[in-house]
Amino acid sequence: MNVETPRPTGSRERTLDEVKAEFMRRAGRLNPFEDIRREDAERVMDALRDLDKDHWAEEWSKIGLGYEAKADERAKAGAPGPELAETYMHAFDACRVGRYPTPNSPGKLKAYQHSLRMFRKAAKHFDPPLEIIELPFEAKKLIGYLQKPPGVATPPVVLHWGGVDGWKEDRLRIARTVMQTGVASLTIDMPGSGENPVLYGDPAAERTYFAWLDYLPARADLDGRRVAVWGGSFGGYWAARLAHTAANRIKGAVFHGGNVHYGFQKEWLVPAFTTGGGTYLFGAQSLLDARGRAMGTKTLEEFLEAAPKLSLKTMGLLDKPSAPLLGVNGKLDDQAPVQDIYLLMEHGSPKSARIYTDGHHMGRTPGQPAEHITVTIVDWLKAQLVPA
Repeated sequence: MNVETPRPTGSRERTLDEVKAEFMRRAGRLNPFEDIRREDAERVMDALRDLDKDHWAEEWSKIGLGYEAKADERAKAGAPGPELAETYMHAFDACRVGRYPTPNSPGKLKAYQHSLRMFRKAAKHFDPPLEIIELPFEAKKLIGYLQKPPGVATPPVVLHWGGVDGWKEDRLRIARTVMQTGVASLTIDMPGSGENPVLYGDPAAERTYFAWLDYLPARADLDGRRVAVWGGSFGGYWAARLAHTAANRIKGAVFHGGNVHYGFQKEWLVPAFTTGGGTYLFGAQSLLDARGRAMGTKTLEEFLEAAPKLSLKTMGLLDKPSAPLLGVNGKLDDQAPVQDIYLLMEHGSPKSARIYTDGHHMGRTPGQPAEHITVTIVDWLKAQLVPA
């Protein structure tokens, strides 16, 4: 059953016309819609009658299913792998937008299921190959995507994940940049997102990461004792937490656009869920929808009660020794306060940081290529994993 999250007082939602204009501004250019073809975007925007979640998912799924059917036909005709990968990825990208930002309706959930199927059809033709790992976890199952750099016998590993709307299938660009340094990429879903069966606030959430850290040293084709972690957006929290709770098991951690204390407090969250959240296509309410689904909360009040318990300051972790930690964000982020990076730097082991003065969420800065941020982070990770 689709349970609508009650709208907090003052919640800012974009109108249909505003969403259409904003989507076309981003289509083919800006995260998270940079891989959408403009002609496909125009077709969907022309078809939208309203912002009903299932209607949105249906129109985008039509695009995705069309690409999938085309790729299936080309596969039967013996088309080359790169062509099939590209066409299936167009299918995936459309259905991925159909479930955006989170599959909180029957139609969006169906679009997400389509996107998984399409991604895995594409992945059969990736170069370097992508291995789908299914890891047993407390009567459940964790799923990750491993890619190894060609010509490296036992590479170290970057274990990385996104936030409430960017999942393991969405990190191919990052994986490629990681592998270009001779390091393997293992992408996973943070708790409460994608195929991770454990909610963000569940006591078992941290143990999902420990399960991967236990698994990697058992691989003969990886250097599983040289592992670094990178969490993005709302998932950045887990990287900062692991830097403290798994300090002796990882070589470094990247806290990228996340929260550790201030971002879990009512004083920050209420504005973010009402007047803020401008980087979210549909407006601030959809940020609450997506985070609430990850956390397992149904209302703003429930979220405000649950979030402060996650604070690393409240948990007493900040002054404990940590693995090398890099904080990255923009000063103007309206989803995660840059003050949380400063807080990390004021406690415990010395930390590193890259703050983008005019940057927004994740440090993304108008007029500057986002790839600069990725390269900066990957260079830092390489330095932790492959010392000169």
